[in-house]
Amino acid sequence: MKELVSILDGNTFLVSDRRGDIEPSYDFPTGLFSFDTRFLSSWVLTLDGERLHALSVDDTESYRTKFFLAPGEPTHYLDAKASVIRSRAIVGSFEEELTVLNHTGAEVEFTVRIEIAADFADLFEIKHPRQKRGQTTVSVSTDELRLTYRREAFHRETLVKTSAPAQVDATGMTFRIRIARNSKWTTRLHVSSVVYGARGEDIRATLPYGGSRSADEIRAEQQELIDRAPKLGCDCQPLAGAYRRSLNDLAALRYESIALGVRLIAAGLPWFMTLFGRDSIITSLQVLPFLPELVPPTILMLAGLQGHRVDDFRDEEPGKILHELRYGETAGFEEQPHSPYYGSADSTPLFVILIDEYERWTGDAALVRRLEPQVRAALEWIDTYGDLLGTGYLWYQTRNPETGLQNQCWKDSWDGISYADGQLPSFPRATCELQGYAYDAKVRAARLARTFWNDPEYADRLEREAADLKHRFDRDFWIADRGYYALALDADGRQVDALTSNIGHLLWSGIVDESRAAKVVEHLLGPRLFSGWGVRTLAEDEGRYNPIGYHVGTVWPFDNSIITWGLWRYGFRDEAGIICDAMLAASEFFDGRLPEAFAGYAHDLTEYPVEYPTACSPQAWSTGTPLLLLRVILGLEPQGEHLIIDPAVPPGMGRVELLDIPGRWGMVDALGRSRGPEDQPRDG
Repeated sequence: MKELVSILDGNTFLVSDRRGDIEPSYDFPTGLFSFDTRFLSSWVLTLDGERLHALSVDDTESYRTKFFLAPGEPTHYLDAKASVIRSRAIVGSFEEELTVLNHTGAEVEFTVRIEIAADFADLFEIKHPRQKRGQTTVSVSTDELRLTYRREAFHRETLVKTSAPAQVDATGMTFRIRIARNSKWTTRLHVSSVVYGARGEDIRATLPYGGSRSADEIRAEQQELIDRAPKLGCDCQPLAGAYRRSLNDLAALRYESIALGVRLIAAGLPWFMTLFGRDSIITSLQVLPFLPELVPPTILMLAGLQGHRVDDFRDEEPGKILHELRYGETAGFEEQPHSPYYGSADSTPLFVILIDEYERWTGDAALVRRLEPQVRAALEWIDTYGDLLGTGYLWYQTRNPETGLQNQCWKDSWDGISYADGQLPSFPRATCELQGYAYDAKVRAARLARTFWNDPEYADRLEREAADLKHRFDRDFWIADRGYYALALDADGRQVDALTSNIGHLLWSGIVDESRAAKVVEHLLGPRLFSGWGVRTLAEDEGRYNPIGYHVGTVWPFDNSIITWGLWRYGFRDEAGIICDAMLAASEFFDGRLPEAFAGYAHDLTEYPVEYPTACSPQAWSTGTPLLLLRVILGLEPQGEHLIIDPAVPPGMGRVELLDIPGRWGMVDALGRSRGPEDQPRDG
């Protein structure tokens, strides 16, 4: 696969090759995208009919990039008579400044050509091409190329303007230029992507950040968010670099929802630049101690779109929290069910967990009281629609076998849930972590009911149900002769016996019996699951294990962050530190930006984490991973009006201090260090 370069501002992003060129592709999402539509599918530069080659790429900022190029083959660079600089940015629209430099001692004529096309492909069409059902038209003027796509009320447009005289035709722009010796020529190209609404105007125009912004405005806005985060001082360069990169990427991934006009965090570039239930909730949990103000918009958006009816096509049910919200053509014409789609069984209990965790950090009782009906509806869904077989467990099976997701847990690829021998279980399925989430949701909701809703009877009931679930879960999921919890139960109640990373989520939820915890930890840190770079999704001796299989052997940073949180919860500080150390070591090979996933090869086989070929980067819950790891390293835990600090600092990490942690207790500081006999946990 070609090495790609991406820039983004919210959910508008551009992916090109290292020359800055975009070529039509249905293999990977190159192009200019906004709200799930590709507005540029071709953007190819030539100089005197020749393609250019990259000398260097400056991509240190998320929203802009500079390409330094030369014509001809690399062997000719030594005697290049000209070079080209492409400076581009996503600033609401897409802007590119094109500069041609003449390095000779004489005046030279050049022909500069940019091939331009827009296929208006829906993001879903990149992986699954289909015949377009609308019509594309092209109009040309002296300095403007307009490409328009219409399908009934669905109307999108790409408008390209230039600041220099050009010959504009239906496939691009040609500049015939003359440059004096040792001089340069420049033009500025402006590309607008228009998402038309019912009133014939760009539906983003009325949003607070909907119009074009300058690079300085974007930089200032992102820096304002970064400046609000706690300041990290530490001796560990990988931790410092990952923390800094995470804050930058979180700032860049924020986008405005068309529905409510609030700022949300997109789940991941390039495939998931929208709101997700599971991903957005987990990212919110990761960032809470650092940037709590990012969380309420996600909570309110998910609450506002909570399911209220039975809709087989969308897998919607009353009380259920959505899985994914899309804005493209296939969702608009119901060729995909993502308007929104509710096909996840875990987003609903995770929603309850997030609301409780948010209050514990911020003391925002008003939000908890405001959302009491939504939390109660979510808990009701767990006990009714979620319990498909009436066994007291949380199950899933899609209502939409045509276009719905088969697996509706976080390992939602078709083969993500399997027996140890590789066979696939029948539906419905009850994966283990779903039961942990349901348990935790009930325990936390009991606190909310007793403290904020003045309903102690409901609280007592929830606590009884949680205790009963914990008892039954231990009985039905524990595989005694192997010493770990089953991945799932199948439709017949049989244990799906593969050894997976899911058991680490059980520690985080608190559903694991104390007597089982050490054995679970032994498996998580054992060679079958732990690669040395992190915990694999599936143990290496299982039937479907593949070190580069999406959910069957890769290492997922977010998964490891949840596991470390669980290890810390059960008191396994050293083991939590080992995974933290491994994740941070891996982050160095990705310039501090942990990707969606990387290969599960063992550390003694490769001295660097091997890239997964189509991983999203940046991806929100991978971006949030260093923040949650830092929380674990410092041992930060809110308890009422106090912040408990109980470090799990990896050996050799040295000084770690976080200044001005926001929360209900005011701004406090936390200090962690490599542990010795003089280091004791302290109450912040």
